[in-house]
Amino acid sequence: MQKDKAGYNPIEDYGLIGNMKTVALVSMDGCIDFMSYPDFDSPTVFAKLLDSKKGGNFSITPAIRDYKTKQLYLPGTAVLLTRFFSEEGIVELTDYMPVENGNPKKSNAIVREVKSVRGAITYQVKCDPAFDYARSGHTCELKNNVILFKADDEAKTTLRLSASVPLQIVENYGYAEFTLQQSETAYLILEDGNQKKKEIEPIEIYKEQTYTETINFWRHWSKQSVYKGRWNETVNRSAITLKLLTSAELGSMVAAPTFSLPETLGAGRNWDYRFTWIRDAAFTMYAFLRLGYTEEATAFLKWIHDRCVDDKLYLMYSIDGHHDLEEKELKHLEGYKKSKPVRIGNAAQNQLQIDIYGELIDTVYIYDKQYSAITYEFWQTIYKQVEEVIKSWKKADHGIWEIRNVEKEFLHSRLMCWVAMDRAIKIAEHRSFPYPKTQWSEVRDEIYIDIYENFWHEELGAWVQYKGASHVDASVLLMSLLHFISPHEPRWLSTMKVVERELGLDVLLYRYRNGPDQFDGLQGDEGTFNMCSFWYIESLAKSGEVSKALDSFEKMTGYANHLGLFSEQISHKAEHLGNFPQAFTHLALISAALEIDKQLDRL
Repeated sequence: MQKDKAGYNPIEDYGLIGNMKTVALVSMDGCIDFMSYPDFDSPTVFAKLLDSKKGGNFSITPAIRDYKTKQLYLPGTAVLLTRFFSEEGIVELTDYMPVENGNPKKSNAIVREVKSVRGAITYQVKCDPAFDYARSGHTCELKNNVILFKADDEAKTTLRLSASVPLQIVENYGYAEFTLQQSETAYLILEDGNQKKKEIEPIEIYKEQTYTETINFWRHWSKQSVYKGRWNETVNRSAITLKLLTSAELGSMVAAPTFSLPETLGAGRNWDYRFTWIRDAAFTMYAFLRLGYTEEATAFLKWIHDRCVDDKLYLMYSIDGHHDLEEKELKHLEGYKKSKPVRIGNAAQNQLQIDIYGELIDTVYIYDKQYSAITYEFWQTIYKQVEEVIKSWKKADHGIWEIRNVEKEFLHSRLMCWVAMDRAIKIAEHRSFPYPKTQWSEVRDEIYIDIYENFWHEELGAWVQYKGASHVDASVLLMSLLHFISPHEPRWLSTMKVVERELGLDVLLYRYRNGPDQFDGLQGDEGTFNMCSFWYIESLAKSGEVSKALDSFEKMTGYANHLGLFSEQISHKAEHLGNFPQAFTHLALISAALEIDKQLDRL
């Protein structure tokens, strides 16, 4: 562990457990340092990751000296093992959130099993929640070896800690100290304390049943993948990660399960990603469809259909479909490695980002073509979105990167308007749905010509970030990936070279260069953007540079953490930056792997 003096672990030193309702991050020293509860976008009960003193955590620490740790997932599951190794013994800590028949258990629990593999070892347990983003106090009550933590928050959040070893209350947290002989185990269960007595499972159920149920669920789910390529373990881990970010109950998903992990230390680039962006979710469902996970795509499309019934399709929503996401600062928290501000909510909800129609309709097109026909009722909601594209495609907006201080005619936004028109026409033709063929075709073609001619910079030899710009943006890579342009066209190959020269560092890629004029209105230089690196690798494969794409993919996956997880960005020191893990990175990895496999099979 490389914990700094202030008590912060590197972002990449965490594993993810979850139950498709919420998640928790477990450090390599066995500490749960982050969890929103009871839902993905609820206030945190553990947030040591954002304030090492106030945030709250749940630790299990073996009393052994000079230990080293390793983490791994059990194959095909989200069950996490953390192992401690020293001369005094070996410890194995198993963490998971029970899942039964594809849904979280009613208790919404975390199960922690600790085992002395070798040696007689003493352990210290500290369960110290800090409710409501560490804004609310709580009381502790110990009865029959169960501790109830009752928060003073508006939701009256209550957690219930039970264990197979004696518990006690020290100050205002739960504590246990016990010794396990070689091969002995102990269990600690943290769950919803508001359950009725008849709903509370005895600890024996957790010890004897939930582990097997959870393992079986994840392995059955993993086996549904149709991917049989060269990177089965890597792709499967990314798919499981995406599944963990998806609501089993609702079908929506979060872009990442964390908030305010900085894109640059001390620069204010700290955002809340615990929401359903139409763009991120649509891309994720596209990845699920390509892997054969059709139930997830069906559930999301039902969720989005309910949103489309409104007069306006919003850029982003809460996990349950609301769109009041007011951005606030939690000034009492110091932030990860003292990198303030700590923000919840997201002001980007009020931005105009007209690319979202393209991402959504492209996913509907793939679903309708490859899996199941959409209903005419659904087509009518898509029709409404196309009408919005026709009205708005010439507008300047804030773009895919959510530039806060300026609106431009961004290439990516214009490209996705073309995608929206193109895919809507194809859906209508495939299903013989009524639509104004002449009008839609004319708009689609007008957008195409505008992009091809007016975003091309002859001197630079590339399509540029926005109309009138003289620099590129990594989102240009989607021109080929979304079949706007042939991957072998001279203009495209020239653009690829400019992207590599202007944005690339070996296989790492910046999404754009901020420049001395601080184009995005924020201070500091961010890290390279992992999703863009995988876009570039996929583009290489499509353009015939398969060997380079293959080598680059292997090198890029080497930047994942020890469990195969990626955050949003990579720092100058190759540390992970931004919210973690990030859906965009993992879905782009899946897409790149599938494309390289396809191209290699053709050789």
